[in-house]
Amino acid sequence: MTISQDFTTAISDALPFLRRYARALTGDQTTGDTYAAATLEAVLEDRSVVDDASTIKTGLFKVFHTLWNSSGAPISENETGLRVKAQEHLAKLTPNTREALLLNTIEEFNVPAIAEIMGIEQTEVDHLLSVARRDMEDAISGRVMIIEDEAIIAMDLENVVADIGHRVTGIARTRGEAVDLAGQDVPDLILADIQLADNSSGIDAVNDILAQQGDRPVIFITAFPERLLTGERPEPAFLISKPYTEDQVRSAVSQAMFFSSTETLKA
Repeated sequence: MTISQDFTTAISDALPFLRRYARALTGDQTTGDTYAAATLEAVLEDRSVVDDASTIKTGLFKVFHTLWNSSGAPISENETGLRVKAQEHLAKLTPNTREALLLNTIEEFNVPAIAEIMGIEQTEVDHLLSVARRDMEDAISGRVMIIEDEAIIAMDLENVVADIGHRVTGIARTRGEAVDLAGQDVPDLILADIQLADNSSGIDAVNDILAQQGDRPVIFITAFPERLLTGERPEPAFLISKPYTEDQVRSAVSQAMFFSSTETLKA
């Protein structure tokens, strides 16, 4: 089978974002990558679904959803504790709501594209998005720590987080401040920028905190998400692109609260 350079490039460009979506959906890098790899294999075997889609990226996500719907969200027999509890929470949500919400807020697909990917009517997408926001935001509340060196962004994040019912433990501008703050008021979730005020790393700060306080959900914010989605090292389960939207933050925070076995980057 001959594959055009344009097709290959488009698939390559979309793949990091499919991996991000798969990881956020499953809450686990290994499981997410397994689905992404299976999607690629299916496309290479038969690219007709992708060719017939409105865009190659949309087609790629549509193939993923065909595979996802055929198997659901399996949990390994060896998995225990927090990840199992997370899936128990998810089982209580209205079916397909998380998928629709992630596609819309994190991956920024519009309603027609989501309908195409999920194989449903646009009116159903609208309904799923409405239900998803209600279900996720009502499900879990907790303490959120913000690591962000830009004051305006930090205040914006604080307002969004508080608006959906979580308590902000504080805002840290540097790695050292973050570690100290986490020791004073242990967060349930960490929302972290990558590059901090003194050129320290938000990744290092998070790893320090998790080493001291134990695993908990983490959401990273970066202007260059594709640079962190290479598969060459552990990656964050939740990754928001800058500039972000309020809906992206609301969605990621609400969903990240379901997952406490968050994998983090190694600097």
